[in-house]
Amino acid sequence: MDLLQIGPRVTALPVIHGSADFAWEVRRLILQMQPDCLAVPLPPSFARPVMEAVLELPQPALVAQRVLNDGSDGFGDSEDEGKAEASYVPIDPCQPVIAALRVALEERIPFRFIDLETNRFRPLTRVLPDAYALKKASLEQFSAAVLPFLRRSSNRQWQRRVAEMAWQLRELSIDFKNIAFVTGLLEWPYVREAFLNQGLERPEPNRTAEPQPFTPEANSLYFLFGELPYVTALYERARAELEDDSALSIDSVKHVLIEARRRYMQEEGKRARKIPPKLLAQCLQYIRNLTLVERCFTPQLITIATAAKQMMGDSYAIQVLETAKDYGRLIVPCYPTARMGIDSIAAKELGLVKGVSRLPGPPLVWSNLELLPRPSRAQQADWQQRWNPNTHCSWPPEDETIENFRQAVFDRAKEVLGTDMIKTEKFTSSIKDGIDIRDTLRNWHTGELYVKVMPPNRGKLDCAVMLFDSPADPRDYPWRTTWFAEHPNESTLAFYATNFLDEPIGPGICMATYGGAMFIFPPISIPDIWTDRDLDFAETLEERLISAACIYSRCRHIALVSPGPPGIAWKRLAKHFGKTLVHLPLGRFSDSTVQQLRMVHVLNGKQVRSYAAHFIRK
Repeated sequence: MDLLQIGPRVTALPVIHGSADFAWEVRRLILQMQPDCLAVPLPPSFARPVMEAVLELPQPALVAQRVLNDGSDGFGDSEDEGKAEASYVPIDPCQPVIAALRVALEERIPFRFIDLETNRFRPLTRVLPDAYALKKASLEQFSAAVLPFLRRSSNRQWQRRVAEMAWQLRELSIDFKNIAFVTGLLEWPYVREAFLNQGLERPEPNRTAEPQPFTPEANSLYFLFGELPYVTALYERARAELEDDSALSIDSVKHVLIEARRRYMQEEGKRARKIPPKLLAQCLQYIRNLTLVERCFTPQLITIATAAKQMMGDSYAIQVLETAKDYGRLIVPCYPTARMGIDSIAAKELGLVKGVSRLPGPPLVWSNLELLPRPSRAQQADWQQRWNPNTHCSWPPEDETIENFRQAVFDRAKEVLGTDMIKTEKFTSSIKDGIDIRDTLRNWHTGELYVKVMPPNRGKLDCAVMLFDSPADPRDYPWRTTWFAEHPNESTLAFYATNFLDEPIGPGICMATYGGAMFIFPPISIPDIWTDRDLDFAETLEERLISAACIYSRCRHIALVSPGPPGIAWKRLAKHFGKTLVHLPLGRFSDSTVQQLRMVHVLNGKQVRSYAAHFIRK
C-alpha cells in the first residue's frame, strides 16, 4: 500500500462517503492493519456527541451543528448570509467513517478527530466510479485509477481543511507509529502533498456552535443514509447474526424485490398479480441491463422502481419504493427528534434549516417516476358518497382486451374440437391431412401407412364461460349482473364479481374482480340470468353461468375455461340441454394476462371515460 502512505507512520484509507462497499473494505483493512491510532476527517467539537451516538447503533442518529451568522468564517457566500443553516454528521452504519469509529471502539483503538473547525461548511462532491469495483480491485488499485482524474479545488475553506488535517497528522506521528487515516477520496492526495510540504502553516479555526445529536424520524432515513434504509438494515442483521455480508450490495436488490412481493400480495389480496420466481428473474435481468446502460455496477433506486413498474405494474413499484425506504427496526428516540428532507432539517431546537452533510457522498440526481398511489381512506369515502347508482358503464380499453381474449378462447376451443373429430384411415392414394404417426407405428408389422382425415367443419362457437375462481364463495362475489353490448363488436356479458363500491380508485371510478363470466357473441338480448327464476335450480354461481350458456347458446358446443376439468354434474347439466362443454384449462393462459383480465373498472357515467385513464393503471 505504498501509494496510500502519507508518511512513514500514516496510511490513508480513501473512501467514497455513504458507500457500504467502502465501509466493508475499511472495516476489513483496519482489522488487518491493527493500527494504534485512527484519524477521521471530522472536527474535534463533534467527537463526544458522535461517539455517544455510535455507541447507540444500530439506532440511527445525526449530530448537527448550527451555523453562527456572525461572519466568523470570513468567507461565506453572500447569498447564504443570514440563512438558517446547519452542518451534520450522519450516524449511518454504512458510512465508512462511522464504520471505522465503530471498529475502533470495539478493538479499543485510540481515535482522533482532526478536521478544521469550520462554521459554514462547504462540501466538495464529484461523480466517482461505482464502489462495487472494490470486489475485484484493492483499495490501492481503485485509488490509483481515480487519481489522474482528481482536480484541486479552488475553495479556500477546503484548502484550509486539507492543511489542518496534514498538520494534525504530523502531530499524531510523534506519538503513534501506525496511524490509519480514513478520508474522502477527493482529499487524500492533497493531504499527502501538504503533509510533505516543509512550509506548511496551520490555519486558524472558526468559532462554532456546540453540536447536538438528534434522532431522525423513520420516514426521514432515506435522506440520512448513504445506502437504502432496507439495505442498511440487511447489513445490520448480517452483523448481528455473524453472516457473510460481502456481496450484500448486489444481493440486497433481490431481497428488496422479494420482500416487496410479500407486502404486495398481503395488501392486494386476490387483486394482486402473481409474481413467480421466473418473473422476478426477468426483472433482475432488466435491472442489470438498465444499470449497465447507466455505466454502473450497482443499481439506483430509480432503476429498480422503473423496472418493477414496467414489468409488474404501479402497485408493485410503490411497494418496492416503500420497502426500500423501510429500515425495519423500531427507532427509539434517544435524542430530540428531527425530520429530514432534501437538503433540509426540521427540529424544535433548530427550526427549519438548510442541512449540509460533513461526510458528503457523490452528488444526487433527482429523477421523476410517474406512479399512481393508492387513495387515502378519506378520498375513498368521499368518492363512495358521491357515487350515482343509476349510471354505470365500462371502460372501453378493458372491453377491447377481454373481447380479444374471448376470441382467443373461441379459436383454441375450435382447435380442440378439430382434434377430437380427427379420423384415421389406411393410406390409399393420398396422404390427405398428414400421416398419423401413432397409428402407423402401432401397425408397423403390417407394413400399412395411416393418414389423418380432418372434417372440413370443426363446429361453431358463440358462447364461452370463464371461471377464474372455482369453487366460488358467494360471499366473496356479491355483485352479479348482466351487461348488454354497446355496439356489435361486444358480447352479451353475465358475470359475478366482488363489490366494486368497496374499491374506489378515483372520482367516479371503482374496481372489482371477476369470479366468473359468460360471453355470448354475436350479442343477443337475454334476461338477467341472476334474477331469472327459470335458473333457480342451479345451486352454485358456476352452475348458473353454465345453465344460462346452455339455454341461450345457439351452437352445440360451449367453450369452458376453468382451473380444473368439468365434473360429472356439469357435464350432465350440459347434456340435459343438448350441449357439449369444450374444456380449456385456465393454466394454458399466462397468469399475468388472466390477472389483468379479472380486474374490471366500473365508471359512474360515460363522461368519466374522458379522464379515467389517469387513474386506471395496470
